[in-house]
Amino acid sequence: MKNIWTIAKREYNNYFNGPLAYIVALVLLFSVGAFFVYLTLESQGRAIYGGPPLEPNFLNVVFVFLMLFLAPAITMRLLSDEARMGTLELLLTAPVRDYELVVGKWLGSLLFVLSLVLFSLIYPIIYNNFVDPHIDYKLLLSSYIAVILIVSALLGLGVGISAMFSNQFAAYFIALGLFFILWFVINFPANFMSSGGELFNYLSVANHFTAINNGSFTLGDIVYFLSLTALGLFVGTTAIEIRRWR
Repeated sequence: MKNIWTIAKREYNNYFNGPLAYIVALVLLFSVGAFFVYLTLESQGRAIYGGPPLEPNFLNVVFVFLMLFLAPAITMRLLSDEARMGTLELLLTAPVRDYELVVGKWLGSLLFVLSLVLFSLIYPIIYNNFVDPHIDYKLLLSSYIAVILIVSALLGLGVGISAMFSNQFAAYFIALGLFFILWFVINFPANFMSSGGELFNYLSVANHFTAINNGSFTLGDIVYFLSLTALGLFVGTTAIEIRRWR
């Protein structure tokens, strides 16, 4: 556990040594902030006609949609760059287990994104002062649980893919393609199937995120995201083990 935490802290700090962290933060927080302004104006317009205000869980839909494109950028270099520069071989000779290296890299990226998630809480806090009745705190909590779960899964898969390649751009586009399929494509066949479409709907990231974000989720939704995270870390660990024995 100590090795995992050491690697995680190193990766977390490394994000702020380059421009990537600031670009990701700017894109995410500016986009969510712009939608926050729209949400506030729309809810005030509704209040004039006696309508209920919109719930701020829509803010996290914007956050997650952008993460589909930004998560591959956050994870693409974590292990592929180590392999390209030859530093991965040095890490493999250190007293660090393969899974500790992969989990540490994943945890460092997760802590970075969770910092942005925590910062984004300022928007619903401010929004709460502009609407009457106040926002549904249970729905807000469910929405942020959805964000944490899907971010964990996306970063886990991204780290796993990064471990498979020595080229960070290859890792980026493969991860982006996988996320695109899981969000937009995988449940498409269910629209044309009279039976058996439940499997495709279950495999859709969007369906599970929407359920949790709207507060109507089951244990299966949580297990789904935890399984994706575990799958990504397992793939990453296996890829590192293969490199070790080459």
